[in-house]
Amino acid sequence: MTDVLRRGRASLAFSFFAQGAAFALLVTRIPAIQDRYGVSDALLPAFLAAVPILAGVGSVTTEKLVRRIPPSRLLRWAQPVVLLALLGVGAGDATVELGLALAAFGLAVGVLDASMNMLGVSLQRAYGRSIMLSFHAVFSLGGIVGASLAWVGAHWDLALLVSYLPVVAVLLPAAFVGSRWYVDGGAEPEPGADKGGVGAEGGAVAFRMLLPLCLVMTFAYIGDSTVSNWSAKYLQDVLGSSEQLATVPYNVYMVTTLLGRGLGDFGVRRFGAVLVVRAGALVAALGFGVVALAPGAWVGMLGFTLLGLGLCVLVPQTFAAAGRLFPGASDAAVARLNVFNYVGFLVGSPLVGALGDAWSYRGAMLVPMVLVLVTLVYARSFEAQPDRYGGGHERPRTADVGRGSNGL
Repeated sequence: MTDVLRRGRASLAFSFFAQGAAFALLVTRIPAIQDRYGVSDALLPAFLAAVPILAGVGSVTTEKLVRRIPPSRLLRWAQPVVLLALLGVGAGDATVELGLALAAFGLAVGVLDASMNMLGVSLQRAYGRSIMLSFHAVFSLGGIVGASLAWVGAHWDLALLVSYLPVVAVLLPAAFVGSRWYVDGGAEPEPGADKGGVGAEGGAVAFRMLLPLCLVMTFAYIGDSTVSNWSAKYLQDVLGSSEQLATVPYNVYMVTTLLGRGLGDFGVRRFGAVLVVRAGALVAALGFGVVALAPGAWVGMLGFTLLGLGLCVLVPQTFAAAGRLFPGASDAAVARLNVFNYVGFLVGSPLVGALGDAWSYRGAMLVPMVLVLVTLVYARSFEAQPDRYGGGHERPRTADVGRGSNGL
C-alpha cells in the first residue's frame, strides 16, 4: 500500500511539473506568438481571455464527468491534449489555427487542473498529513524550467515549433507512462449522500459552504495575476529600473513561490492550516504594501519577494480545505473551486490596469493588498474538519487508497 501511494504521489507530481512547464512556455512566448500570427494589439486580449474562460468551462465539465469517469482517467487524457495543443500553437500559420489550438489548450487545462487537484486532495487524505503544497511546489519548478527554456528560445530567436517540439517530445510520453500509477480514492460519498454537494438541500447548501474558499481562491489569483502581468511594467515605468532589471521580479517571485511551497507542508503539519494561511495572507499584504510604497527598484523587488512567500500557500491550502469540508464529495468541490482560479486570473490584470490608468499604479497595488487581507476573515474555513473517527485530523481510508488508475 505504501508503494502504491508513493508511486501515485510521484506520478502526480510529474503531472504538476509538466503542466507548469507547458503553461510557462505558452505565456512567456506571447510576443512571439503575436508576431507569428500577426495578431493585432486590439485582438490579442480576446485570444488571451479565451483561454481562462474555456478553462472554466472545462472545470465545470469535469465536475459532471467525474460522476462516471475517475479523475485519473480524465487527467491521463487531458495532459496529452494540453501538450499537443501547445505544439499546435507553435506549428500553425493562420489565425484560425491559433484560435483552435488555444481553445483546445483552454478546455483541456480546465479538465487537467481540476483532475490534478482532485487526485492531490484524495492522496493527501490517504496520507493523513499535508502534502498538497508539495504538488504546487513542483508546478512552480516546472514554471521556472519552462520560462528558462522560453528565454533560451527567445535569446536564440528560435521558431516556436523548434522551441516547443523537444519539450513536448520529452514530457508527453513520460506523462502518459506515469499516468498508469495515478491513485484514485477518498472522494466516494457515504451511502445515500448527494454526490453533488453536502447538506440537506444539496448543491445550494454546498455552494454557500464553499463560498468563503471561492473568494480566497479568487483573491489569491488576483494577486498572482498582478505579479505576472504587471511586475515588469511597474518596476520599469514606476520605479525607474532598466529593462533588464524589470525582468527579474517575476523570476524572483517564482523562486520564492517554489521555496514557500516546498516548506509549507511542514508548517501546516507543525502549526495547522489556519495559522499558515493567516501568515501567508499577512506576508502577501505586506509585500503589496512594500511594492506600493517602494522608493526604488530594489525595494520593489523585496516586495515581490514577499509576495511569492505569502501568496504561494493560499491556493494549495484552499483546495485541501475544500477536500476536508466535503469529504464525501471532494471531487465536485474541487471542480467548482477551480473555476474561481480563472475568475481571479481574468479579473486581476484588467482591474490593476484600469486602476493604474485612471488613478496610479502605486494606488492600484493597494487593491489586491486589501483583497488578500480579506482572507483573514475566512481563515477558520481552513480548519481541519472532524472525521468519522471523531478527531480533527485526516485519516487514511485504506479501502480506497489501493485503487490505482490502471485497475479501474
